[in-house]
Amino acid sequence: METNPTVAINISDDLYGLPGAKSDPRDLPEPDVHIVTCDALRIPAHSSILASASPVLENIIDRPRKHRSSERVIPITGVPYDAVLAFVRFLYSSRCTEEHMEKYGIHLLALSHVYLVPQLKHRCIKELGQRLTIENVVDVLQLAKMCDAADLYLKCLKLVANHFKAVENTEGWKFLQDHDPWLELDILQFIDETASRKKKTRKLREEQRLYLQLSEAMECLEHICKEGCTSVGPYDMEPGHKRGPCSKFSTCQGLQLLIQHFATCKRRVNGGCLRCKRMWQLLRLHSSMCDEPDSCRVPLCRQFKLKMLAEKKKDDARWKLLVRKVVSAKTISSLSLPKRKREEELGETRCSHGIRTFRL
Repeated sequence: METNPTVAINISDDLYGLPGAKSDPRDLPEPDVHIVTCDALRIPAHSSILASASPVLENIIDRPRKHRSSERVIPITGVPYDAVLAFVRFLYSSRCTEEHMEKYGIHLLALSHVYLVPQLKHRCIKELGQRLTIENVVDVLQLAKMCDAADLYLKCLKLVANHFKAVENTEGWKFLQDHDPWLELDILQFIDETASRKKKTRKLREEQRLYLQLSEAMECLEHICKEGCTSVGPYDMEPGHKRGPCSKFSTCQGLQLLIQHFATCKRRVNGGCLRCKRMWQLLRLHSSMCDEPDSCRVPLCRQFKLKMLAEKKKDDARWKLLVRKVVSAKTISSLSLPKRKREEELGETRCSHGIRTFRL
């Protein structure tokens, strides 16, 4: 009867990878258990160290034996012998070389999950996440799902979603389609949800940009009516007073041109001018946001306020929602400014005087 072959590695050959003073194998007692790997190769080990490093191995070691004299054997098969050896060395030394992690990272993740070695599992998740490629991402994804490695699983999904055309041509993806259609469905659903989220995020950003523009237009409107800008200002300002461009001149200039058109347009009375309609909407929006209509310098502010109170229009809810979003955008924008600048702008906003017309 043939006996199982023994690994041609001696304890003196740094089998356990112990660091420092512990590297001398003579300091350790005689091995009392053998780990059997593929091809019946054996690794001598110490039950006390294995049990302290892994609760699963502890349960295996504590199982009753048929005969008291029978040899303690722990089978770890299904992975290469060198991967099992690297795993055993980690149990002894809590270390794993970069070379072993690069060669056997996938196997070590599986072993660390099966035998409940969290320190090694975290290391494998981190290292595998850094070594993801188009070619291995599907294999790592399947393993991450089996090993409950949520962070690694999500990272793999993102890589697949971002490079799906390239991943589709890999052998791993073809194998997945033939053997794991449920995981394929999960991946496709994730890609679809990612695209939907990106589309929704773009839409929200565009809306936020619009609300910021409206908020800036409201600031410029108050600025023009209170101080005047390059070409438009309140009627009581001296005509010879020279004014330079303001800090938001790109918006302010467009608004000044709109005000000039609004003041001279002949189609405004009949409601046939789109630019005038836009000006009416800006004036109404300002009135909806203004807290001091009696002292506000913006034209028609108080009149719009009284009209809105008298007429309960169907679109009041829409206007209230628009006002909330513009005010929110203004608040978010102001929070991003330095504290000193916010205080200056707040002080300027509180200083208002009564006038309700323009000088063109």
